[in-house]
Amino acid sequence: MNSRKPAPPDATRSKILDVAERLVQTRGFNGFSYADIAAEVGITKASLHYHFASKAELGATLVLRYTEAFAAALHDISSSLPDAQRRLRAYVKLYSDVLANQRMCLCGMMAAEYATLPAPMQEAIRVFFERNEGWVAEQIELGTRGGGLAVSVPARDAARMLVGALEGEMLVARAYGDPQRFATAAALLLAQLAEHAVAARAVPAGSARRLRVAGGRRRAARARGTRS
Repeated sequence: MNSRKPAPPDATRSKILDVAERLVQTRGFNGFSYADIAAEVGITKASLHYHFASKAELGATLVLRYTEAFAAALHDISSSLPDAQRRLRAYVKLYSDVLANQRMCLCGMMAAEYATLPAPMQEAIRVFFERNEGWVAEQIELGTRGGGLAVSVPARDAARMLVGALEGEMLVARAYGDPQRFATAAALLLAQLAEHAVAARAVPAGSARRLRVAGGRRRAARARGTRS
């Protein structure tokens, strides 16, 4: 007779999600089956279907949980660090920590399979990226006001560039098995934001205005030459 007590339902559900999250981060959403999860958790596929009726439902729950965990991490960063530069460095560390564990961003992996995913999962993935981009944009705006950062485009566009670059560099670093590639690329991205701020502070206001006027004249002259 087996005297082991079954795991509480909530514990089993959490374990299912933990296993599924790791599989997505290492194989992709289409790279595993319910049989893979059931074998690792130590339950039957029927029991797995009891907790998540379909793989689509499991996937949507995974994205929601991952988004909430990321949001909590961003809240902690905002609460504990006073300036935008340190916050953005901490943001990059969220990604580098995932990569150090030989995993990828869950939503980044799913985004690579976007066309094959059910609509609710697609929407949830977009929400993840929009929330990240919104937070990064807030930090860029904060840094611009404080003088520590500078961008020549709207903060939201710069945030999209930064998030997209981090996600893409994770994939490249994974292909080479070299997390340092990611760290180097991320450091360069952040350094450029800070260097632009230093350059902007180094140019006197009157000189900056003259440079903008001169630049405008040069662009107008090029345009006239193109039309002629």
